[in-house]
Amino acid sequence: MASERGGSGEPSFSDQVGAAIRGSKLGHLDPASRPTPGALLGAMGGARGLIESLVPGVLFLVLYATTKDVLWSVLVPLAVSVAFVAWRVVQRGQPVLAFAGLIGVGISAAVALFTGQGEDNFLWGFTVNTAVVAVLLVSMLARRPLVGLIAGALTSKPHAWRTERAKRAVAWRATLLWLVVIGARLAVQVPMYLAADAGTEGAVEALAATKLAMGVPLYLAALWVTWLMVRTVLDTPEDAPERPRA
Repeated sequence: MASERGGSGEPSFSDQVGAAIRGSKLGHLDPASRPTPGALLGAMGGARGLIESLVPGVLFLVLYATTKDVLWSVLVPLAVSVAFVAWRVVQRGQPVLAFAGLIGVGISAAVALFTGQGEDNFLWGFTVNTAVVAVLLVSMLARRPLVGLIAGALTSKPHAWRTERAKRAVAWRATLLWLVVIGARLAVQVPMYLAADAGTEGAVEALAATKLAMGVPLYLAALWVTWLMVRTVLDTPEDAPERPRA
């Protein structure tokens, strides 16, 4: 439709974002189908993707807890992340997830090495989480809740979320769920970072362990709940009349 494209006939920004979502791991999900552990694992990049995301954090925790050496604690996970990307390239796979992880590990390592403080290895993660919270809030203020946009991009009717009351409600609630999840990470981990920065014994190790616990397991749980929420409205008849607004 003309309203969905720029004046030059090029795809609009929303169309480009939708295409990017469909080309990602999330693009393999069918929001209307029943969620399964295998499908959720696939959305996270499969078993290999989970390993690539978890190993650097585990290595930092183990190395820092045993050596208290910032240099080795950040360089070894960085080297492992480089190896993950190189291995995917050699196998002609899709190194996007591993490369994204490498960027995060690299920036975190650079900050920690620059300051010489192990707790500063987590500053980049706080920055990313803060940016995600901002995006979620902006999407809600703009009346385009992010979960609705993503789920819409995965269906045959990407703009149905704007016109059907039940879907709008689910989009808002699911986006709020992710806002709570990401916000909880900051609410729990930032005070732990401040304690580590103040020199509290064992605070860095506790922060590293908490980040792992509130990482992939929490995201998988939130994704499962979000999928169940979205599926309930996608199971409703498309042509069901919408009740008038109050």
